[in-house]
Amino acid sequence: MASKEIPPYEPRTIEPRWQRAWEDSGQNRAVERADKPKFYLLEMLPYPSGDLHVGHARNYTLGDVIARFLRMRGFNVLHPMGWDAFGLPAENAAIKRGIQPRVWTESNIANMRRQVRMLGTSYDWTREVDTSSPEYYRWTQWLFLLMYRRGLAYKKEAPVNWCPVDQTVLANEQAEGGVCWRCHSPVERRLLNQWFFKITAYADALLAGIDRLDGWPDRVRTMQRNWIGRSEGVTFSFDVEGLEEAISVFTTRLDTVYGATFIAIAAEHPLVEEIIRGKSEANDVRAFVAATKDRTELERTMEKQGVFSGGYGLHPLTGERVPIWVTNYVLATYGSGAVMGVPAHDQRDLEFARAHGLRVATVIAPGAGERPKIGDASFVDDGVLVDSGEFSGLTSEQARNAIAELLIERGIGEQTVNYKLRDWLISRQRYWGAPIPFVNCPNHGLVPVADDALPVRLPEDAPFTGVAGSPLEHVPSFMNTTCPLGDGPATREHETMDTFMCSSWYFLRYLDAHDDEVAWRVDLARYWAPVDQYIGGAEHAVLHLLYSRFFYKVLAEEGLVPGDEPFTRLFNQGSVLGENGLRMSKSRGNVVGIDETVERYGADALRLFEMFAGPPDADFPWSTTGIAGVTRTLSAVWRLVLGNAEAVALDAPRAGAAFDAQESDLRYATHSTIKSITDEFNGRRHLNTCVSSIMKLLNALERFASTRKNASSSSAFGEGLRALLLLLAPFAPHIAEELWERTGHRESIHLERWPEADEAAQKRDAIEVVVQVNGKWRGVVEVPPGSSEDVVLEKALTVSTVAAQIDGKSVRKKIYVADKLLNIVVG
Repeated sequence: MASKEIPPYEPRTIEPRWQRAWEDSGQNRAVERADKPKFYLLEMLPYPSGDLHVGHARNYTLGDVIARFLRMRGFNVLHPMGWDAFGLPAENAAIKRGIQPRVWTESNIANMRRQVRMLGTSYDWTREVDTSSPEYYRWTQWLFLLMYRRGLAYKKEAPVNWCPVDQTVLANEQAEGGVCWRCHSPVERRLLNQWFFKITAYADALLAGIDRLDGWPDRVRTMQRNWIGRSEGVTFSFDVEGLEEAISVFTTRLDTVYGATFIAIAAEHPLVEEIIRGKSEANDVRAFVAATKDRTELERTMEKQGVFSGGYGLHPLTGERVPIWVTNYVLATYGSGAVMGVPAHDQRDLEFARAHGLRVATVIAPGAGERPKIGDASFVDDGVLVDSGEFSGLTSEQARNAIAELLIERGIGEQTVNYKLRDWLISRQRYWGAPIPFVNCPNHGLVPVADDALPVRLPEDAPFTGVAGSPLEHVPSFMNTTCPLGDGPATREHETMDTFMCSSWYFLRYLDAHDDEVAWRVDLARYWAPVDQYIGGAEHAVLHLLYSRFFYKVLAEEGLVPGDEPFTRLFNQGSVLGENGLRMSKSRGNVVGIDETVERYGADALRLFEMFAGPPDADFPWSTTGIAGVTRTLSAVWRLVLGNAEAVALDAPRAGAAFDAQESDLRYATHSTIKSITDEFNGRRHLNTCVSSIMKLLNALERFASTRKNASSSSAFGEGLRALLLLLAPFAPHIAEELWERTGHRESIHLERWPEADEAAQKRDAIEVVVQVNGKWRGVVEVPPGSSEDVVLEKALTVSTVAAQIDGKSVRKKIYVADKLLNIVVG
């Protein structure tokens, strides 16, 4: 390496300069063009909580690395950023600090925008959106009205999930497990008049689409399938003694119908009062119903309780009297609100029957002539019917079909499909959200606001007291309006929309972020949509991701978007863990901030370390030792390139040029690295292996420079240095740009073409294969590429360090990975 004075590597000086230069040049702005393939890359937009830590940085860095790679590969990349800015934290901050939510939100956005830019991200900031701005939520309200016009938005009184801490209603998806998704407090049940979206109308379409999402993680697809919960079965009726009405039940196990020994109905079932009227059990049932009313679905299903109603149903096939029990674990919102109790063949029913002394009747046997013993566990498998009248001896599958045909023929049964999925409850009793664009008119009821009167703006003078109910109710200037139908004075809806409404379509607003005529132009959607790569957490599997798919399918039917799925590929990034091994969060006190990290190490070091520390879909612990090591790597790149700047300017090697053995080895390292990194980007995108490959190439270049006289005059060396900078550019964009300029280049390195691997340079007469004994490194042998296990073993036994470990021992097994490794297991 030539001896020359090399200036120090100072990221605090270099990085801000290039960030300004990239912004001023507009090189990251995306415009529609026909000469390049498009690629829409997106990370889930963040909530502006105020301050970012290195865990957030991993997500944005991952997306940015891919965006920069794709641009260098010739793609027209759209990579925007925005803010999911509505939500309870801003309103709670207003209550606590006595400031308006908008003030708090805008301050947080400004700080987080600064931090995201500090990372050197290549976002197209001209498309930035803020979901809490009237310019944005005008179109959120327009989409609400579109849903209403399509018959998909409706208001009704219904039992809802109520968070007593946040004082608002939650959708079922936000109250999973009986706790609030945001504050984790126990959820209550209340009866309120609420707005819903009819997502259930798209249950089959959402389910069918999952099978086509082969670019999504399997676990997310499974979570969505389970949440939709499609089940095929039969609905049939039990007549009720003394009543004209019957109780309908749904079952997927019609083969067990002869084993029904009780009927369980929900406490809210409409026939409860009629069944108990005049019976001695009436007061006990009413007390039970009252006690059940305010309990959450989770509480009701954890401890299975019930009371006898005093009434009986009549079995549709045997005519036997079947006792009717009012229970807490049967829910009125699922199926018909009633089920047949088959204790011998359903574990839940068996536990209930044992607790209340109900009969257990076995009607399914494992095989002919067998009869299971029902103790603490029911027999839930398919089998052969016994004690089932004319159907005895049939298999479960045969019986399900035969019994269904009989019930349908008698007019008391029908084939039915049920879903666990419930309509999306979108009303919220809070201020900081998009107002629902409806007016209550005295003579016409609920009337939608006209499109040209949007947005319905949030008032700036709402009181924030923390008292239950919406602050909007207490703002006369907001509440008092006129009826859109000219019906005189009227009042506005005082509820706001679930914030997931805003994030269900934001990716479309990026296409036309500042258009005040339409939410987005259809021609732009046809060019850019769908999103090609979406990056975000798996925790949104049945919230944001399901809602966005629903929205997109509705919009596709309107002809506003192409296809019927919004995200072609989905990637769930792993978390960065604090030094206590837990996911970073302010509440745990284990946060490592972006500002302090960039100040100490530089943004490039942070980016490179987070991509190197582990596979992008896996969690990894933060390590100051690890980022310090990466900083040394960048310093080594700095010294190597500036110490051999003249080599970078050399012409690329000509086709057919002659190279000595040392240069051939270096060219092999260069081009095999290019190939492996390119393949990784185009495949799994385990970017940690890409960084590892870059480090290995750096080592090869350093060895060449230190062992070869006049290394800077070698075109192979210059080729390797250029490749090193080009491969490093997506990961550490600032230092790559700075070194590119210092070695005589006028255009940005990020506008250069990605290097192409030369196949001829990757061909070698001999390659190195690592030899292990019992899994430990013992040496390296050189063999022709493609050598067999026997050839490698024969050569390995001549290596003294290998032979010493095998001497006097028997070889039990050999593990051979062609052209890479031979592990000899001895004992």
